Amino acid sequence: MDHILIIEDDVLLRKIFKNMLQVQGYEVIEASNGSEGLRKIQLYSPSLILCDWELPGIDGLTVCRTVKSDPNLSIIYFILLTARNSSQHQVEGLDSGADDFLTKPIDISQLSARIRAGLRVHDALKEQRRLTKLLEAEMSEAADYLASLMPPPMLGEVEIQSQFLPSRQLGGDCFDYRWLDRDWLVMYLLDVSGHGLGAALLSVSVQNILRTQALPNVNFYQPGLVLTALNEIFSFEDSGRYFTIWYGVFDRQRRSLFYASAGHPPALLFSNSDSNSDPKRLGTPSIPIGIMPETRYTSQCCKIDLDSTLYLFSDGVYEIGKSDESMWSLEDWVSFLRDHYSDSLTPEQLVQRVQEVTDVKEFDDDCSLLKIQFN
Repeated sequence: MDHILIIEDDVLLRKIFKNMLQVQGYEVIEASNGSEGLRKIQLYSPSLILCDWELPGIDGLTVCRTVKSDPNLSIIYFILLTARNSSQHQVEGLDSGADDFLTKPIDISQLSARIRAGLRVHDALKEQRRLTKLLEAEMSEAADYLASLMPPPMLGEVEIQSQFLPSRQLGGDCFDYRWLDRDWLVMYLLDVSGHGLGAALLSVSVQNILRTQALPNVNFYQPGLVLTALNEIFSFEDSGRYFTIWYGVFDRQRRSLFYASAGHPPALLFSNSDSNSDPKRLGTPSIPIGIMPETRYTSQCCKIDLDSTLYLFSDGVYEIGKSDESMWSLEDWVSFLRDHYSDSLTPEQLVQRVQEVTDVKEFDDDCSLLKIQFN
């Protein structure tokens, strides 16, 4: 049953409102001033409030602003009652957060209609909040599931650490690395366009295909052929969906890295011999997967010096809107990595430093970062 709180210092008027509402089947709570009203709001969390503007102590506008500024109370429908009938006062009341405004003397039939309308609005907002919380819980479970699919750190001749931070909206970042055999290590990172469960499910599908090598007649040691095969399978011309990917295979015997990319940011290769210089940018000019089915992707090769470090990442790590409304860029990210390369920071520490530099607590997009050290 809906609870309605009446905050009114006029005893007679308060009793009239109470009797009218009780006859209509509502549970009625009373308060004679703003302070008492605020206490009973916290205690009962009513569905609707009838509040006089002129109250002893804390006035009705202050009560309204307090209610509407509290996320737990903001869906309460607030009707402000006043003898002030100028449009300026109505604007002031509505600007304070009031949902409705009635001028004294109050027409009882009009008040009843406003209350019924207000309770419908409250119920709709309450249901919307319930569905939003349910969706957020499902998104959180999906994000946890995505995180569980990410591989653990790798130790040995090649050391790999990673950091994965899904955005609040849940995106389509995914990565993996593993030895194809004793000499060849595969690594990749993909980023599906858009957000939500659709993007997440697509990234999981691509990861499953690559993990199980479920591309017929494809040599998974040749990155260009792998991306070409993915592009033939995934066609999103009508839906507008696509994904970017960087895919590489490291030959530890020849210390060579073969790689190909499809619309993805370049991987950044640092060598200890020139750690103060800009890193090599490893990427191949091409469009994302799923836009043009006839696209063919090619591989390139790069020699890997001893004690080199490769950074592989999604654009969520640098496409960041700063608090001053400026945007971080790929060049900012490259400079940032170069300046911190000698600090030997983990991916988690690097992402934390990025948040400090940009003054951003939560990323708008998924943030994925791999640090691959060739010992």
